[in-house]
Amino acid sequence: MSESSDAGVMADALVRLHLALTAVFVVTAAYAAASFSTAAQWVGAVTALALFAVGVATFLWGFFNAVQRSRTEEISVTQLFLLLGPSIPSTVTRVMNSALVVQVIVALTTTLARPNGPDGNPGSSLAVGFLVPMLGLGLNGLWAAHHGRFEPRRAAVTTRESVIGQNDDHG
Repeated sequence: MSESSDAGVMADALVRLHLALTAVFVVTAAYAAASFSTAAQWVGAVTALALFAVGVATFLWGFFNAVQRSRTEEISVTQLFLLLGPSIPSTVTRVMNSALVVQVIVALTTTLARPNGPDGNPGSSLAVGFLVPMLGLGLNGLWAAHHGRFEPRRAAVTTRESVIGQNDDHG
């Protein structure tokens, strides 16, 4: 297998992973909201926290790789985490951002469906679902950092006034 086909397989795997983990969140959050038993709430909360942890790790991994690439390529935050611009194929943008939107909608819906705990006090464990969109941002960033096609960095224009340490006035 060639290096470019390996990269394509890895890119597709990240997209599939994003969709699979989003589906896990949807199922466990819906189960927790519908059942609202202690066990269901634990399943929903633990799943949300695990997905948040994966999101933080992938966010940092993608950000680190993007910083390395930014020495030679022009990378913007919107290209990196929202997959916007010509650097990312439109199908990847559509699928990955749709999964991110689903994560936000499910978190909002399940939290608002059960705003109070089983004892009637305000707040429920379903609010932990609001952490899950970090997964989407992290996987978006990781995909873009590894597979995005960015423009080469433009050379900085320096003028005599902008060069530090060059003060003709002070001899």
